[in-house]
Amino acid sequence: MTANVQVIGHPLVQHKLTLLRKKQTSTIEFRRLLGELAALMAYEVMRDLPLHEVAIETPVGPATGHAIDGKKVALVAVLRAGIGLLDGMLEVVPGARVGHIGLYRDEQTLHPVEYYFRMPRDLAARDVVVVDPMLATGNSAVAALDRVKAAGPRSLRFACLVSCPEGLANLAARHPDVPVFTAAIDQGLDGKGYIVPGLGDAGDRYFGTRS
Repeated sequence: MTANVQVIGHPLVQHKLTLLRKKQTSTIEFRRLLGELAALMAYEVMRDLPLHEVAIETPVGPATGHAIDGKKVALVAVLRAGIGLLDGMLEVVPGARVGHIGLYRDEQTLHPVEYYFRMPRDLAARDVVVVDPMLATGNSAVAALDRVKAAGPRSLRFACLVSCPEGLANLAARHPDVPVFTAAIDQGLDGKGYIVPGLGDAGDRYFGTRS
């Protein structure tokens, strides 16, 4: 396994992920848990963002504080399931700029097809986090990172809830410089390219739809 993968093993993350995985978990509970997980993961994903010193005045005198350096962070959601992670992370960094990349998986080839791409301005001055709940084959993640990286962001990270060895290997082969943050590395993929045991289709469970 590449050293560029960080598994977030915090007890609260693991506890909530277990609840999220259960097939009995309702749509409303799935949404709530996904948002809470995203907020908790955001702290780890953004732990090493660069800071600069700022002079401030407190009610009792001057002080030196620290602020995130450069332009505001950009969060990029891979549609549609990435919306759940995006909303949770925005609770922690509400001023972040937001980008979207729309991809759907061709069920025959398992390769992604892009249908939408919209990014904030000045990515070269921003630290970018691409979010998608599942890293299965890795093809969608690779495609998303290809497109975002072409815009020249200051730094680039990928965050997902559940991953597997096949997807991580694919992503590491194509983007070895991109740190990956995940809450779990599962057993692998089934014949249809879904993560086992995984948690099912994150988009369907979040939006209350069926494939």
